[in-house]
Amino acid sequence: MTVFKYSGRTSTGAMKKGTVDAENQNAAVAKLRKQGINPREIAESKSLLHKELSLGGKVKNEDFVVYCRQFATLIRAGISLVESTNILAEQSTSKTLKKALFAVEEDIRTGTTFSGAAAKNSKVFPAMFVNMIRAGEATGNLDETLERLASYYEKQHNLKKKIESMMMYPAVLFLMTIVVVVFLMLTIVPTFVDMFADFDAELPGITIFVMGISEFIQGFWWLLLILAVAVVVTFNYLFKNNEQFHYQVHYFLLRMPVFGKLLQKAAIARMSRTLSSLFSSSVPILQALSIVEKVMGNPVMGKVVLESRASLEKGSSLSAPLQKSWLFPPLVTQMTQIGEQTGSLDYMLEKIADFYEDDVDRSVDTLKGLIEPLMIVFLAAVVGTIVLAIMVPMFSLYEQV
Repeated sequence: MTVFKYSGRTSTGAMKKGTVDAENQNAAVAKLRKQGINPREIAESKSLLHKELSLGGKVKNEDFVVYCRQFATLIRAGISLVESTNILAEQSTSKTLKKALFAVEEDIRTGTTFSGAAAKNSKVFPAMFVNMIRAGEATGNLDETLERLASYYEKQHNLKKKIESMMMYPAVLFLMTIVVVVFLMLTIVPTFVDMFADFDAELPGITIFVMGISEFIQGFWWLLLILAVAVVVTFNYLFKNNEQFHYQVHYFLLRMPVFGKLLQKAAIARMSRTLSSLFSSSVPILQALSIVEKVMGNPVMGKVVLESRASLEKGSSLSAPLQKSWLFPPLVTQMTQIGEQTGSLDYMLEKIADFYEDDVDRSVDTLKGLIEPLMIVFLAAVVGTIVLAIMVPMFSLYEQV
């Protein structure tokens, strides 16, 4: 999408100036005339601000959730696809989503299906969204498909926020601990080191240890900073570009004590919910499994999903590879097997997702109650150790005086 500056007259004869987003100048003129503006001058904007705004980016989860729910409501109310897309594009607060919806609207007006138009904007519309819409168009159940998509993305968004909120507290408190320790080591401890040197007092082991750390941080803080940046940059590079490293990180996270089980349950809930939504929308099972593997974001579980797909291609069952994997508890494999045998796989997967989403909710609430006091104790122990290292020799000095 390009930003065009224009000046023209409204239907009342008043002059108006502004900007408009469009694929080209002709599309910009057509859009302005549709808004009741007769453009006199129109040209592509050279402003750096407008060029920056026209750059693509990711749509926030909450923005996409709102869009899906509003889209489903408009279609259910009998409003056409073109009008619904235009309404949502006009009122969207996400610039990226707004531009994508305007592009989709223009494609629909030229005869392209909604799914085909959405597929051209793959950075905004996920593969699952496009394929479910395509299936809804083919079966004539687009309104039901949109309702299902809206519910799906709402549940996924809520689940993600639950996990993030639980992980945020210990992360922030751990960072605060590091900041407090560095502050004490650079400002408070050196003051007492000089005083202990003046008295030539014999220092206990804990004090010598803390003084050594303080001296190291004062002398090599720049090295620690460079090392920290190098570790973060290297980790991000390998995580994004090295498949084996990416896989091993996720494997480690799933194997972690306590947190690993929670992440495992969340991944099972997401996989089950995604498969159930795709099956319910009449997406072919092999295609559905390929989509799930891509949207999971977890290569460890994605590998098992691909094995299930290969199993189906060979004429075997979906549940067979799940039974062999440590990732899936007996509850998941048994309900999946029953769903295959009874022809109600989408229903069984939905129940699995409901169960594990509720389980994650309970686990998050429980862990929050446990983590908060543990992290406070950790912070108190670290700071208390530094204070103790300073106070113990102080008592000895007072006795000498």
